[in-house]
Amino acid sequence: MYGYIQGLRHFAVVGRSGTGKSSLINAFRGLTNNDPEAARVGVNETTADVTRYPDPRNPKCVWYDVPGAGTLNIPDWQYFKDQGIYMFDAVIVLYADRFTSTDIALLKTCRNCSIPTFIVRSKSDQYIRNIRRDSGYETDPEDNQSRFTPGFVRAEEKARDKFINETTADVKKNLEAAGLRPKRVYLVSRSVMMKVVSWFLFDFLL
Repeated sequence: MYGYIQGLRHFAVVGRSGTGKSSLINAFRGLTNNDPEAARVGVNETTADVTRYPDPRNPKCVWYDVPGAGTLNIPDWQYFKDQGIYMFDAVIVLYADRFTSTDIALLKTCRNCSIPTFIVRSKSDQYIRNIRRDSGYETDPEDNQSRFTPGFVRAEEKARDKFINETTADVKKNLEAAGLRPKRVYLVSRSVMMKVVSWFLFDFLL
């Protein structure tokens, strides 16, 4: 039903509604959200069924956009079984605002089924920008040199460090409370991920 092919790597991106699963899959595939072959994105949950997306840059990888967990239509404990997550080679548990009991439930079930998992926090650039603004540095330049001034750079670095430290500590605390082993959390944004994918392809072709 999901187009599983022996020998390929099948990756599922799961998590609560609105965390940016579709955008992350598009970035991994090197596509913009407006590309004709891109996963559909929106403010509300736009993925009704598990959707398969071959990777145009790596034919051995297949990405799956999974409907949001924790919604009224998908109870937490049924999510893993109903969406067939047990069939994937690895699962990316994606969250944005808060690391919740839904994410913990997914990690526990994957652990019980010996499925490798990765914890990823999306929209990191937005949160870093908000922290910087809350610290009193309101300037958010886009097309001028002021973003390279020492004041802006220091404010950006402080906001970035605070975001990384708070996120890491929060995930560690929640994993320990749930009886799970410590795991690294990856902090990403769609725009940066697109650049990384493009650089990787350029180096590979060289």
